[in-house]
Amino acid sequence: MADNLEIDGIVEQRQELEQLLMSNPQMEKKVQGLIRKVLLAARREVGKSAKDSMVSDPRKAYKAAKSAVYRQILGGSVSILNKRGTKFDNYEPPRTLRTGQRGGNRRERSQRSDNLLHYAGESRAFVLRFLNAGTNGRGIQFASDPHRAKVNRGSQGGDVNKYGKTTNTGSRGSISARNFFANSSHTAMQKAAEQLTILIDDMIRKEMK
Repeated sequence: MADNLEIDGIVEQRQELEQLLMSNPQMEKKVQGLIRKVLLAARREVGKSAKDSMVSDPRKAYKAAKSAVYRQILGGSVSILNKRGTKFDNYEPPRTLRTGQRGGNRRERSQRSDNLLHYAGESRAFVLRFLNAGTNGRGIQFASDPHRAKVNRGSQGGDVNKYGKTTNTGSRGSISARNFFANSSHTAMQKAAEQLTILIDDMIRKEMK
């Protein structure tokens, strides 16, 4: 397990299965196919738990839950770790300003901010990790604007310190830990293991006939 963000499971090597794999190497691919099937179901359960933990998820971050089938051993995992590669979409947050109303951030977004905004749901695992573990209080320090200092003592209305910075008026709040992953992943993997046992038993019976 990696920092409680990934949970794995190994197929118990029973004598019948070992004998079957030794006599028919192609069966390993079939077993891996069964593992992939039950892990997809487990991934969907973890994703649903993440979705239920959010009031709103317009960018579908719940899709970032992932599953993996191991190649060297019979087993696999579900996690909220980053997937390989990054997918982007054209999502733009809705504007709430009235016609003619001034407000909002009139500075251009940095490339990094623009990338984060347009990560597709499958690439937003970082959101799930924030949601799972929570965050401390966050804030931003702003440089003062001398043209506005006479009016409000700083570009954001705070006192200007000796470094020409206003006091931290850019509070972004904090995220309360939901801890959804531990419970949902363990439950999902238990179900997956039970279903996999049934599927493997059925496969063994068919092959042994």
